[in-house]
Amino acid sequence: MQTISNLHQPSDAAFLVWSMIKVIAAFSVVMVVVAMLTLMERKVSAWMQDRLGPNRVGPGGLGQPLADGIKNILKEETNPAEANRVFFTLAPMLSIIPALVTFAVIPFAAPLPTRWGVIPMIVADLPVGILFLLAFSSLGVYGIVLAGWASSNKYALLGGLRAGAQMISYEIALGLSLMSLFFVVGNVGLPEIVYKQQQMNLWFALPFSVSFFFFWISCFAETNRLPFDLPEAESELVTGYHTEYSAMKFSMFFIAEYAHVLTVSALMATLFLGGWDIPGYGGDDMLGFVGTGDAAVWVGAQPAIWKTIVSFGFFAAKTFFFILIFMLVRWTVPRFRYDQVMDLGWKIMLPAALVAVVVTGATVLGLDSAGEPFVRVGPDGTRGAITLFGGLVLTAVNGVMLFIVMWLMDRGRVLSGTGSMDEKRIHAQHLARRRAEQMRQRLTTPGSAVR
Repeated sequence: MQTISNLHQPSDAAFLVWSMIKVIAAFSVVMVVVAMLTLMERKVSAWMQDRLGPNRVGPGGLGQPLADGIKNILKEETNPAEANRVFFTLAPMLSIIPALVTFAVIPFAAPLPTRWGVIPMIVADLPVGILFLLAFSSLGVYGIVLAGWASSNKYALLGGLRAGAQMISYEIALGLSLMSLFFVVGNVGLPEIVYKQQQMNLWFALPFSVSFFFFWISCFAETNRLPFDLPEAESELVTGYHTEYSAMKFSMFFIAEYAHVLTVSALMATLFLGGWDIPGYGGDDMLGFVGTGDAAVWVGAQPAIWKTIVSFGFFAAKTFFFILIFMLVRWTVPRFRYDQVMDLGWKIMLPAALVAVVVTGATVLGLDSAGEPFVRVGPDGTRGAITLFGGLVLTAVNGVMLFIVMWLMDRGRVLSGTGSMDEKRIHAQHLARRRAEQMRQRLTTPGSAVR
């Protein structure tokens, strides 16, 4: 652990001013990026379908999000006569607020040195960072369920209930997929998780590949994106929970969806691709100030303005990669059936995530017992860096587990295709005939009806 003593923390006044600047800047950037994501999605879909996409408003169609926003503001708001007006209005707000707030705990660049002190590039560096993000992001489904109920529409209600069931099914797997990271890193703060990856010189996507895979799938389900868009499911439920919504209330649901996609993409980049880490460069390995008051010491390399700018570029590139995957999947993969979504969540991901946690723990314990500690312990007894050897061993173990999971999923026994519905129907008919035959025999046998 490298410490530098010539750096200092900002004063209380500087901390307050910089916090306000970061809040305003982060909110503005998120809203602009969300608006541009709507254009990007239409451009990506047009590219995949050999079309041009929006190209009339502004150069290359760049003004299309602004035109869409003005249109939604000017449109007439419709309120169904039988809807609960209070909750009908409140639901879009409940949906959009968690999606915008959760970005606050994600570090997006290396700390910035200024004349007032070193400023961490994170809006709110909470000690319970990832737990706050998971807890707050799960509140968004209440807005969807409330919208379905308050609309007094059977399709909207079914969409809201589907969203609730889907969230419960995948929230557990999402949390379990991160358990391995928590007990290996020993901290739930996102800056600490980035620093551990920098120290190990290996991103967590490899030593925790199973967790990465499950987390990624769960994020698709949590954001209601294809192939998990059952709460909308146009061919079954019109448009699901927002069937009765229009104008800005309708837009708020879409803003919440794209903001959620942006947040989970940034979170996956932070947890599994090193966050703002510059690949192959050790000069950006820094944690920040450890301790409080005068006892606080700087841990890591010397910060620099150019490191902040470059590291932000890498963070944006990694986040953009995951967003692009979200869009490519939406326009490539068909929607799951409802029974497939439930089977994947409860029969595969939940037990497999539990097994991954146990196997990862056993691997770490086995390395410690063999004299190859997975985590170095500092001279003061604190947890140090994760060893590269331990990371490589965990990479091999997770590779085997990931192969087994993929092999099981590809067997067609749990996640069966559409053709298997005929087999299920024939099997159900066979069971029904057998039960009817048994009942007939019981009724015709003397004395059996009394029993």
